[in-house]
Amino acid sequence: MNDTTPEIAEEIRQRLMSLPNATRFIMGAAMFDAARAMVIASLPKDIPELELRHRLFDRLYGEAVRSSGD
Repeated sequence: MNDTTPEIAEEIRQRLMSLPNATRFIMGAAMFDAARAMVIASLPKDIPELELRHRLFDRLYGEAVRSSGD
């Protein structure tokens, strides 16, 4: 779903692109950390560390990794 008009999307893009590269990088890293934390919070708390890592990897990269073999 995308309810953002093209004009607003372009304005947001321009504002983001006007930020310094380092700031944009830090924003991306923070978003990844937040996504990672949400995935971990959704997994069972009592699974072994290795299984947690496997499930985390699959949730974050699974589809991209599976489709890259095409």
